[in-house]
Amino acid sequence: MTHSTPSKPLLVLGGTGKTGRRVVARLRQRGHHVRIASRTGPARFDWNDPNTWEPVLDGVGAAYLVDSMTADAGELMREFAKLAAARGAERLVLLSHHDWAAREGEEKLPCERAVRESGTAWTLLKPAWFAQNFSEDAFFRGQVLRGEVAWAAGRGVEPFVDADDIADVAVAALTEDGHAGAEYPLTGPRSLSLAQVAEELARATGREISYRADSPAEFADRAAAAGVPDEFTALLNLLFGWIADSRFGQVEDGVRRALGREPRDFADYARSAAGTGVWHP
Repeated sequence: MTHSTPSKPLLVLGGTGKTGRRVVARLRQRGHHVRIASRTGPARFDWNDPNTWEPVLDGVGAAYLVDSMTADAGELMREFAKLAAARGAERLVLLSHHDWAAREGEEKLPCERAVRESGTAWTLLKPAWFAQNFSEDAFFRGQVLRGEVAWAAGRGVEPFVDADDIADVAVAALTEDGHAGAEYPLTGPRSLSLAQVAEELARATGREISYRADSPAEFADRAAAAGVPDEFTALLNLLFGWIADSRFGQVEDGVRRALGREPRDFADYARSAAGTGVWHP
């Protein structure tokens, strides 16, 4: 692969999130000038304030994009992506998600369509559930600490992907040739049920951890008691239903196609996370 020069800044939206901060760290290790855009950072960015868009795009060579997670996310992404292209950005890398709509015969995901039609080179990352949710999300980490992973996911399977693999693919797409026009479905090397996830976490931590297959109502009650907003709980139950159906349970080859290596296994993630003490009571 041909690498881009580190001369132009690389923009990272969501630069403090699970994948964003990993992308930032890797880019800096390669000597790139990284511009982290956020509502409170030095490079102020707000999806709801278009006046903040042009300054963060000034002079950038490529951008890592995460959407606004709002009802008008597609429209906002369309305007931002067009502006990025007009301002000279050569590559846009979008963190997307499972293309469930297309599988139901509906229209392509709006944010993906916006990036595709931006007029510049694009790459789409379509990850499975992040393995790091069990260690970096307070609610799910709390379940691990209590020794019971309780999801309304039945006996379905999901090929959990390591956020480090997502970041590696993102950095390759941002800085190397050969990824323009690629859609990378990103998964781990095997599909796991939540019972198997609990077994791997127990093995890594040396603690007793089990899986409880909640009903959606039981999970909603559990989430409400933990202070999780109702809207987010409803979204989680929707996603759990897809896991229960194993709707996206197949292992994909995106990591191998992008990086020329196999993805990291969930067991490796669990051992590494346990070694940091993240699950110490």
